[in-house]
Amino acid sequence: MGEARGRLLDPVDRISEILFGLIMAVTVIGSLSIATAGRDEVREALVGALGCNLAWGLVDAVMYLMGAATARSRNRALAKQVMASDAGTGQRLIAQTLPEHVAVLAGAEEIEGMRRRLLALPPPGRLLGRDDFVAAAGIFVLVVVSTFPVVVPFLLTNDAALAMRLSRLVAVALLFLAGFALGRYADHARPLRTGIAMGALGAVLILVVMALGG
Repeated sequence: MGEARGRLLDPVDRISEILFGLIMAVTVIGSLSIATAGRDEVREALVGALGCNLAWGLVDAVMYLMGAATARSRNRALAKQVMASDAGTGQRLIAQTLPEHVAVLAGAEEIEGMRRRLLALPPPGRLLGRDDFVAAAGIFVLVVVSTFPVVVPFLLTNDAALAMRLSRLVAVALLFLAGFALGRYADHARPLRTGIAMGALGAVLILVVMALGG
């Protein structure tokens, strides 16, 4: 459970998914023409934004499960090859799967230790377990929830133009916070700059949408 929670809360992947959800919601809502928008048009835009993120969240969750199953299947195939090979061949197979910078640092003794631990592992279970489905559900929730801050202004006021301005400000503010979080995770000396850059990117995207008629 801890491993699944760790994957679910990986800053880069999860913040990226929230960013995608935010940008998609802003894009869909930005397609609304304020000059001619009535309550029906606003409602359609909100339903479109929510539906788009529901679909994206579902796709993202399914792709996560597919990626996990594919990676484990590949690892199992590698394990079978290593177990059926002599020590030298097994070490070479393991070294080939390591990232280049890790392979350079790992010596023959470390790789042999990996091979022995691999031989001692119990038989593998199912490709996907309960923890994987919990993590996928969490991903779905993250993507869908990211839509609501952008939608809330339209639920608080009947003034479509004001709601649109507030929605865009909320989106830029959230993009700034996401960029700031990424900067801190990357241990940048000035994560504030990362936040400003992300917020500026969001503002540019909003301006592009407006220029295209949103």
